[in-house]
Order: sequence, then C-alpha cells, then structure tokens
Amino acid sequence: MDNVPQPPLPNQPLPRRRPPWFLLLLLGPLLYWMLMRDAAPPESLAYSALKQAVEADQVATVTIAGQQLLGTFKDHPSKTGEARPFSTTLPPFEDATLMPLLERHHVTVQVRASQTPLWEQVLFGVLPWILLAGLVFMGSRQLRQGVLAGPEGPLSFGRSRARRFKKGAVNTTFADVAGLENAKRDLQEIIEYLRQPDRFQSLGARIPKGILLMGPPGTGKTLLAKAVAGEAEVPFFSISGSEFIEMFVGVGAARVRDMFQDAKKEAPAVLFIDEIDSVGRARGTGLGGGHDEREQTLNQILSEMDGFAAHETVVVLAATNRPDVLDPALLRPGRFDRKITLELPDRPARVRILQVHTRAMPLAPDVDLAKIAARTVGFSGADLENLANESALLAGRDHKTQVDMASLEKARDKIIMGAEREGLSSDEERRVVACHESGHALLASLLPDADPLDKVTIIPRGLSLGATEQTPEQDRHNLKKSYLVTRIAVLLGGRVAEQLTFGEVSSGSENDLEIATQIARRMVARFGMSEQIGAVAYRVGEEHVFLGREIAQARDFSEHTAQRIDEEVQRMIAEAETQALRVLGAHRGQLDKVAAALLEHETLSALEVQALMAEVPGEVQISEGVVHERWQGMAH
Repeated sequence: MDNVPQPPLPNQPLPRRRPPWFLLLLLGPLLYWMLMRDAAPPESLAYSALKQAVEADQVATVTIAGQQLLGTFKDHPSKTGEARPFSTTLPPFEDATLMPLLERHHVTVQVRASQTPLWEQVLFGVLPWILLAGLVFMGSRQLRQGVLAGPEGPLSFGRSRARRFKKGAVNTTFADVAGLENAKRDLQEIIEYLRQPDRFQSLGARIPKGILLMGPPGTGKTLLAKAVAGEAEVPFFSISGSEFIEMFVGVGAARVRDMFQDAKKEAPAVLFIDEIDSVGRARGTGLGGGHDEREQTLNQILSEMDGFAAHETVVVLAATNRPDVLDPALLRPGRFDRKITLELPDRPARVRILQVHTRAMPLAPDVDLAKIAARTVGFSGADLENLANESALLAGRDHKTQVDMASLEKARDKIIMGAEREGLSSDEERRVVACHESGHALLASLLPDADPLDKVTIIPRGLSLGATEQTPEQDRHNLKKSYLVTRIAVLLGGRVAEQLTFGEVSSGSENDLEIATQIARRMVARFGMSEQIGAVAYRVGEEHVFLGREIAQARDFSEHTAQRIDEEVQRMIAEAETQALRVLGAHRGQLDKVAAALLEHETLSALEVQALMAEVPGEVQISEGVVHERWQGMAH
C-alpha cells in the first residue's frame, strides 16, 4: 500500500509538465507508416508485358496519369484479398494501338491529370514551415522563461555556477570560527561596512573591493568567508576558480560577467572565489599566450573588479594557498586591497578548535583537551576536526558510550602515523626495529636541545615498522642551528644503534637519511649556517609558501659551488653521526635495556623509558680513537 501514488491535495498546484514537442516531428511519419504498412506495393510491369497481359484478358482496370499507368489484375488477388496492383511507365511516343487493345478486351480505362492536387501541394508546401515556426516559437518562449539558459538547460554553459545563499541563509558566524583572531579583527570593519554602508560613505570611505585570504590548506579560509556573510547577514555567492574554465572559448569570461551581475543586483553581497590561483595565475605563462582561455577569464575578473560603482557594495573574498603564483595586476590596490594570512593555529587556538568540534560529543571525565592540543603541533583546523571525528568513530567501534582520552590518543596516532597493521613475523626483524627505535628514543632523552620524547613503539603503522614520537614544548617558528644539528643526530640515532648492536645497518634508515639530508642542505644553502659557504642563500629549489616543501627548479650557482655545498652537507651529517655514536656508545647498557623492553611491551611512554634508563648506569667513557674507528667502519 505504500507504493500507491496519492492524488494531489486540492490546494496544491498540479506539477507542470513540459509538452513533448519532439513527438510532433514523429507524428506525421508515424501516421503515414501506420496507414500504408498494410498496402501492397504495386508490381512494376514492363510495357510489352502490359500488352501481353491485356491480350490474355488478365487486366481489369488501368489509370493513366501522364507517363505513368496504374492498373489491377483480374484473377491475381493480393494478401488483403483485393486486386493486385501494378504500374507501368508509358513510352515517350504515342502508341496508337494501346487504346484499341484495351477497348477490345473490355478494360476499364481512367485518365487522371498528371498535376499534383492543390490540397497536396498546400499540405506538403506549408506543413514544414508550420512545424518549423512552432519549434522556433516554443524555443523562444522557453528561452524567455529561462528554461534553455537555466541551470539545467542546454544553453546554460555561459551562466554563472556560483552557489547562491539568500540573506539569512548562512548561519555560520565568528563564534563558529575558533582561533584566527587577527583575521577576524581585520574582517570586522568589513562586516560593519556591509551592515551600515552609509555611516562609512558619509566619511568619504570606500569599502575594499577585494580581500585575499592566504594560508595553508585546512586553516579555515572558506569557513571564514561564510562567517563574514553570516555576520553581515547579506547574500552570499560561492564558487571555485576551476568552475570558470570549460572547453568552449569565452565561457569563463561569460560566467564571470554573469556572476558579478547577479551579485550587483543583490548588493550589498559577499562574493567568494575559492582556489583563485586556478584562474588567477600570472599571465603570459600559458601555451595560448594572450588568447588563452584562462587569461581571458582573468582579464574579465580584473575588468569587473574595476567596474564597481560607489553604490554597489559587493565584497569579493578570494582564497588561495599559492599567492606567489598570482598575477600582479590581481594583487594591486583597487583589486584585492587587503591580504590576510591565516596561520596554523597555536596551542590556545587548538584548544578552542577542539572545544568547537567536540561540543556535540559526550566526553569522558578524563579527557584533557589541553594535553591533546599540546601533542598536535602543526595540525590545522581541518586536521583537528578530523581528529575529533576519528576519536568518535574509534569510541563507537569499541562500544563506548563516551569519547575518552584513550580514543583521542588513538585517533591522533592514527592521523600522524597511520592505522595499525599486522606485526612483524620475524623475530630478527623485531630485534632490529626495537634497536633502531631505542636509538632514536635515547638520543631524544639525552641530547639537551632535542624535542622531549613522548613515546616509542615497534607496532607497524602505515608504511613504517616503528615510530618514535617527540612533542615540542612550544610551537617553533624560528629554528636555531643547535636545534637543527640535534635534530639530525636524533634522526641518525637508529642507524648508529644498529651499527653498535649488530655491526651493520639496515634499509630502515632510508626515511631518516632523507630528512636529515634535507635539513642539512637547507642549513648550508638556505639558512647560511655553514662557515665554509658563508652567509649566502642559494636556490636549491623553490620552497612552497605554506607547505614547506621544495619544488624542483633550475639552480642559480656553479658546479664548483654545488660541489662545496655537497661537501658541507656530508660534513654536517658526519659530525652529527659521530655525536650520536659517542652518546649511544656511552649509554650502551641503557640502549640494550630499552630495546629489550620494547620487544616485550611493544610500546613505551617517555616516563617508562626514563625509568628504564635510571636502572642502568650510563656515561661510559669512550675514547676519541674508538669513536673514530667505529665511525670509519660505519662509513665503509
């Protein structure tokens, strides 16, 4: 009974259906086919065969129409039971014997004019034009109603793809944006201008035409734009830069014009363009030159932003994580007047973000968001939201009624190191991994400038066979040389521990060596931390503005300088390796103790590692000669 369609209510309008006009084109041929499908086609008969058939008294009637002769046989019925027809083409000359022959054999003769009847001429001459006029009329009517050029019409490729939120439809406010206090403070006067434009215009002030939000992915650029529209209570238009580009030339520029026209009609309004770097890259770099579709779209954006009138209160917000590739004309005053940088949240901001994303979750009494915030250095707002969601999923998987601290810790480990997978099958591999991670853990605990140890594990996660976690005591924005040297030594601790214990190294140090080499190369070529190279910065790669990774680029120094840089990198890594060897060699008993505990418990916290180290005396003196000998063995 549930599937029975219900009749419409009396006060409810019936759904409007579009007439199937394409059926009109098929109606004529369909009716003709239905009427003529049973009619037997006339048999083509030669003129000589016609005269023979007449002499044999086989022909009943003939009809002469010009050079065409149509007739029927007497005793040859068709499938329908009627006389079987035939047709013959008369010769171009007049045959004087034909008519007497037909009269002798009593054949009924009819003569019809060869000209097409007037009604047929009118029907076949006027009907196509009537159908064409009807199609044109219906098409123009639907075009006026916006059906063809509407969101779903076939002519809608030039219409704006911006998603429109009416006034009051955006419920996001600054209360939903945790952190970003500096960015919210810069945007507050824009909100007041949108609310009361007359107050500012009376003072001669004009609203900034564009505001560029710059920052790493996940820092809340889109959320902040929605909050501006929600605070100002104005219509909000949102679109991604990639939605302007299509395969048709000129479509992007047409969509830009249509989008700005819609925003101007509902001013004051907020227009948000996400990922503007997809259309706002510097011109002259594409294969199409000045006629490239992407550049035409950018030119239209520049023209529209210059064309705002004083009464058109439209604020253009744009977001990007690559401001270095944007066209200079887009960044000049009068276009994007303000540039707001959104940084990764600091520790207090991370606490507030976690509070926002966990306010709808039942938290256990042991949950300490401040501790979680301290252990999530480098997390963006999106990462923290994912952390809260993963912890709720893990709690539900374990059939818990509340999200406890253990669920949050597991979610953090899963995001940073990956999900746990099956353990190592070989005891020999477990011993190597335990020794490797013990080397990292001891150096992180013993070296004075290292980040404090958090925990160490030999449980495989993601692509790693084990992990040693360090938690900085505070967010670092400026890195000292001593810290970086210690960081390299900690990275090489696993390799040194393997050499001390087993007399050889394994391939498990590949990622450690990659990171250590990258840090050393930046110290030498970018940070000016090498006395041999000096205070010079060489471009060994274009560094991403926010992500911190390098992009391949042609170098700007000679081969001799490149060789000196390589030598300095090798020297720094060798010195850090010697330091790690000296420290671990002096605490060899503690190294073995921690490795044995890892084999037994698989995971150790920082307090457990410190307790194990206190049980075994350290500071065993190793002479410089022994260190040099062991280092030479490791190098070879």
